[in-house]
Amino acid sequence: MFTGIVEETGIIKGFTKNQNGAEIIIGCKKVLENTLTGDSIAINGCCQTVVNIGTDFFKAEMSRETLDITNFSEAVSGSAVNLERAVTPSTRLGGHIVQGHIDGIGHLVKLEKYEDFYNLYFEISPKEAKYIVYKGSVAVNGVSLTVAEANDNIFKTAVIPHTMQNTTLRFLKKGDSVNIETDILGRYVEKFLSVNNNNSTINEKFLMENGFI
Repeated sequence: MFTGIVEETGIIKGFTKNQNGAEIIIGCKKVLENTLTGDSIAINGCCQTVVNIGTDFFKAEMSRETLDITNFSEAVSGSAVNLERAVTPSTRLGGHIVQGHIDGIGHLVKLEKYEDFYNLYFEISPKEAKYIVYKGSVAVNGVSLTVAEANDNIFKTAVIPHTMQNTTLRFLKKGDSVNIETDILGRYVEKFLSVNNNNSTINEKFLMENGFI
């Protein structure tokens, strides 16, 4: 599990596709501290297992499914990526619960720059859009962001300068693809309220009475 609070931006040192997926090598420093082979690191929000580690890099092996549902199919050496180690029991949950399981790909459709913050607009598929709610959370390339506006398949996030300066969001241009992970809580609520879940005692009235909506 992750928080969506990026620890470091790394650089793709190598990316080689193969029959089963791809091998990726990430140049970095901070996320290597106390990291061992077998540990999990989120790369642009995508949870990956460290299979090899050096003094200034780690290597991961991406499955074919990962390439199919993320923007890593477009990865090239030299690109910057957001990195975060998995949380520990003592870690402050500064963002929101991020699994590192990407739901799909979105695209930046508009960027507004103001004196002290930025508005970023992303377009996603209807499949993911139904989980995007006003003031809810979403992970964009592994960055925990708050939804400032949601209209059909487009949502807006207001990003502070610190977040822009310390993540790869600062490199985004109109049309660029991003990895999207919607809030897991919304998916659980949908499951509990599903008409197929006839044994569930959780319904809209229950959620209202207990202050969830």
